[in-house]
Amino acid sequence: MKTGTAIRSIIVTSLLLVILAGMAMAESMTLQDMGVKAFKSLPKVTIYTAKKIITMNPDKPTANAVAVVGDRILAVGSLKELEQAAGGQTYTVNKMFADKIITAGFISQHLHPFLSAATMTSEIISIEDWVLPSGTIPAVRDRNGYLNRLREANANLKDPNELLLTWGFHHYFHNKLTRADLDKISSTRPIIVWHRSCHEFILNSVAMKKYGLTRKFFTKQDKSAQEQSNLEEGHFWEQGAMAALSLIGSVIARPERMQEGLKFTENYLHANGVTLASEPGGFLSKPLQDMENAVLGDADTPFRFYFIPDGKTLADNYIDGDLIGETEKILDWGEGMTSFLPKQIKLFADGAIYSQAMQLKDGYLDGHKGEWMMDLDLFAKAFRKYWDAGYQIVIHQNGDAGLEMVLANLEANMRRNPRYDHRTTAIHFGFSTKDQVQRIKKLGGIVSANPYYVMALADKYSESGVGPERANEMVRLGDVERAGISFSLHSDMPMAPAQPLFLMHCAVNRTTFSGRVAGRKQRVSRENALKGVTIEAAYSLRLENEVGSIEPGKLANFTILEENPLTVKVNKIKDIKIWGTVHEGRILPIKKQKRTKKVSHYTPVNQSPKKSTAISDTGIHGHDHHIGCACTLNRRLAAVFLKMNQ
Repeated sequence: MKTGTAIRSIIVTSLLLVILAGMAMAESMTLQDMGVKAFKSLPKVTIYTAKKIITMNPDKPTANAVAVVGDRILAVGSLKELEQAAGGQTYTVNKMFADKIITAGFISQHLHPFLSAATMTSEIISIEDWVLPSGTIPAVRDRNGYLNRLREANANLKDPNELLLTWGFHHYFHNKLTRADLDKISSTRPIIVWHRSCHEFILNSVAMKKYGLTRKFFTKQDKSAQEQSNLEEGHFWEQGAMAALSLIGSVIARPERMQEGLKFTENYLHANGVTLASEPGGFLSKPLQDMENAVLGDADTPFRFYFIPDGKTLADNYIDGDLIGETEKILDWGEGMTSFLPKQIKLFADGAIYSQAMQLKDGYLDGHKGEWMMDLDLFAKAFRKYWDAGYQIVIHQNGDAGLEMVLANLEANMRRNPRYDHRTTAIHFGFSTKDQVQRIKKLGGIVSANPYYVMALADKYSESGVGPERANEMVRLGDVERAGISFSLHSDMPMAPAQPLFLMHCAVNRTTFSGRVAGRKQRVSRENALKGVTIEAAYSLRLENEVGSIEPGKLANFTILEENPLTVKVNKIKDIKIWGTVHEGRILPIKKQKRTKKVSHYTPVNQSPKKSTAISDTGIHGHDHHIGCACTLNRRLAAVFLKMNQ
C-alpha cells in the first residue's frame, strides 16, 4: 500500500521532461531562464494548512500542510517544507482549515442506497438514534415508548386515510406487535410496520384489505410463504414477507419516494464525511442502475460510488454457462461518479444476524435453525469459477458455521490453484472462533466487519437465542487486530447508520445499549479503527493506490473534522463535528439544514398500488428463496420498482 516513492519518481521525471522540452525549443536561453519558463507553465498549487493532518501513511503519519494540484496531492509536510519545495511554481496558501483536523477521506465500504432510500423516507421509530442532517430522531427501546411514537405519527397525518409506513420496529426491544395492536392505533388508516431487520412486515386490518393480503392470495403461494405468514396477526416474515412485498412493494417503492430517498442518502453520506462509497452485491438491473446513476452519478455528487456485482444471482442463471463473460457485461453500467469495480464479486454464505438466521456451529439455545443463502454446491461451483478467473471474492457471512464453510472453500481452492494477494473477504463477520481467525490469517483472507452488531445486539442475544458467551464475543475484531489481518468497518446501511466516526466508536468501545462493555478483549485501537474507514477500506476495494491516505500522487480526498479522533475522549469519538470534505480537490462544506422540531424524513406514501396484481421478479436476474440480508431484500424491492414502472 506504499506508493509514495514511485509516484514521486513519476513527478520528478515529468518535471525533467518539461525542462528538456524547453531546452530543445530555446537553445540560446540560460539555464535559469529555462527553469523559470518551465515552472511558469506548471499548474497552480494550493497548500492547505491544518491544526493537524492525519495521513494514514506510516512513513509520515502526521503533518500540518498538504499541497494539491487539481484533483491530486502533490506533497505533504510542514508549510515551510512545502513552500520551499514549490520553488518557482506558483502557489497559494489556504488557511481555511488552520484550526481543524484533516484526515484521509472517509470511505463507506458497504451500504445499500436503494434500500436506504426506502427506509429513510418512512416514519423512523427505531432502536437507535438516527442522526440526520435535519436533526436526530431519538431511539425507543420499550413497548410503551414505541406505541406512543406510533400514535404520535398517526396523529401527525392529516388525511385519516393516508398510509402510515414506519420502519425500525424490533420484537426483542418492543415485544410482540400484532394486527390487533395496529387496529387500535387506527381503524381507518392503512398501517404498515417494517421490521428493523427489513425481513418482516406487520399490517393492520385496513392495510391487509386494501392491498389484497387475503387467505385466497396466500393459498396460491408456495409452502414456505404460507408457513411464514400469520394472517390473524397480520405478520409476514421471510418468504411470507416476500409474498407480501409483491403486493405492498408498489406503495413503498414509488419513483418519487425512491428519487427523494436516493438524494437524501447522498446528503446523509456527505454530512458524515464520506468521500467514497460502495455497494457489494446490489441488484442486476440496467434500468434501476440508470436510476441510481441519475442521482449518484452526476458531477455534483460529493463522492464516488462503486458497485460490486451480485455473484449469487449471476450463478443462479449462468453457473453452467459463461459466468465470467456475463459478469463482465455489467462493468460498463456505471456513469459519471458511479462505476463497477472489475474482477470483484460478492457471494453469500449464511443468513441475517438481525433475524438470527446465521448458521452457528453450536446451534441456537431455543433450537431453531439458521439458513444458507446459497445452495452449498452452487456456492462451491461459483467460488471456484471466480477464483480461477482471478476475482477477489467477498462473502456475506454472519455465523461461525457460515465462516467455516467459506474457509473450507478458500482452503480447497488455495491448495488446488494457489493465488497471491487474493483478498478474499469475510463481510459482516458476526460470529467466529479464535481458530477461524488464525485460519483467515494463514489463508490470506481479510475482514470487513459491522461493529454496530455489538452495540445493538449483544445484550438481547445474551438473553435470547445465542447466550452471553457467544454474544459478548461477536465481531471479534480484537483477535483480528492481534493476528495482523487487514480489516475494514462498514454499516450495511440501513442495518447500521453509515457514519464512519460512529462505526469507529463502536469498534473501539464495544459498549452496548445498556452501557456495559461486551468482550473487552475484542476492542481495537483507535488507529486501526480509523484505518478501517480509510486506508484499509480502500485496500478491501483494491483502491489503495488512489485513495485511503494522504500521500503524493493520490486523489485529494480529505474529511475535515473539528476534533482529533485519535486524542478526543474515547467515548466522544462518535460526537466529533464534521465541517465537510475535500473531494478530488473540490472544497465541499456540509450544507447547514434548518433544524425542525419534527426531524423525520418521512415522505407521504400514495396509498393506492399501481397494479392490483402481485409483482414478480421480472427484469431482475434470478429469484431469492431466502431473505437473509439487506442485499437480498434490496434486490426484491428493486424488482418491485422495476415491474411497476414497466
